[in-house]
Amino acid sequence: MVRLILYFVICLAATTVGAISGVGGGVIIKPVFDAVSGLEVAQISFLSGCTVLAMTVVSLLSARGGGVRVEARRGTLLALGGAAGGVLGKQLFEIVKRAAGNGALVGVVQSVLMVLLTAGVLLYMRMRPRIRTKNVQNGAMCVLIGVALGVLSAFLGIGGGPINLAVLYYFFSMDTKTAALNSLYVIFFSQIASLAMTLAGATVPVFDPLVLTVMAVGGVLGGMSGRKIARRLTGKGADRVFEGLLVVITLISVYNLAHYAQLL
Repeated sequence: MVRLILYFVICLAATTVGAISGVGGGVIIKPVFDAVSGLEVAQISFLSGCTVLAMTVVSLLSARGGGVRVEARRGTLLALGGAAGGVLGKQLFEIVKRAAGNGALVGVVQSVLMVLLTAGVLLYMRMRPRIRTKNVQNGAMCVLIGVALGVLSAFLGIGGGPINLAVLYYFFSMDTKTAALNSLYVIFFSQIASLAMTLAGATVPVFDPLVLTVMAVGGVLGGMSGRKIARRLTGKGADRVFEGLLVVITLISVYNLAHYAQLL
């Protein structure tokens, strides 16, 4: 029971912050579960992806009628690319897992990528005022960028992550709140595609249904509360939440890297 309460609290907190900032929540759930759950990497990736999917559905529904909207054309092209990338990322994860033959090695690869990504995005955020952004309109480029985001999110099992925000800021000149909502839109499609691929390929790991239920409920409640808080925050407030989150994720990922390295 204590374990289930801990999982619920982690997912609730992660998806609340994820809905506010647009990172999805998996970027927090994945490394924290790596550190405290004792579950296998494949189990954590699957459970995290399902939880984030539940959160994005609620967040997008809650955002309807608000002042911030998904960009119909570019957002959808990014999302479709994200869906295709989600399939590719899931295949890449399975290939690496089979080639490694060792869950700890997969954990090391994921942790290294997480450290590099979060540290890089944090550096970008600190330098953001001095960086001149793009405003990509080309449809093919939108899809390709979405594919790249989908591959990363599905491979890492994080359902999006900080890279989404940095990409939307830089390539599409979106403000903080618009980027956050469009990021959730991309995450929704990439997670749907990743889950469909897992089911079709019969690669669903063995897991406790009660654990998934508890995590998904935390994701739904986190999505609801996160969108409510996001409406009250200013753009600068959302940026502070995002930057603080990046620091926490980087530290947790460094810890997980050391942990998995010891298991090799």
